[in-house]
Amino acid sequence: MNYWLVKSEPSVYAWEQLVADGKTCWDGVRNFAARLHLLAMKKGDHVMFYHSNEGLAVTGIAKVATTAYQDPTTDDERWVAVDLVPYKALKKPVTLTQIKAEPCLKNIALVRIGRLSVMPLTKKEYEIIIELSRQK
Repeated sequence: MNYWLVKSEPSVYAWEQLVADGKTCWDGVRNFAARLHLLAMKKGDHVMFYHSNEGLAVTGIAKVATTAYQDPTTDDERWVAVDLVPYKALKKPVTLTQIKAEPCLKNIALVRIGRLSVMPLTKKEYEIIIELSRQK
């Protein structure tokens, strides 16, 4: 299994909306590095859902429901989408401030490449964020 993080502004598409919808097409990605990450996603992979610009926190975990397919928002065959389904909300959102304060997360793409909307996580990074969500 692989681990990922996707970013969305809550005013555009929030974690709560994914939960209400039960499934979404993760489309509209127009960054070549992010596209490579979408192409690498496998069904069942865990995806941390991060609220960007507003909230600045990991709020929940989704699962990849489909492998990459042609992005329905464009005719350009180079761009792909995947379907995500909600898996579980975090006990407590994990803020960007908490992530930056954690020495083991200093190399996480969220910190190093802030504008990237789809990024890989190592299993250890994923587990640390889960643990941070359990702290009081």
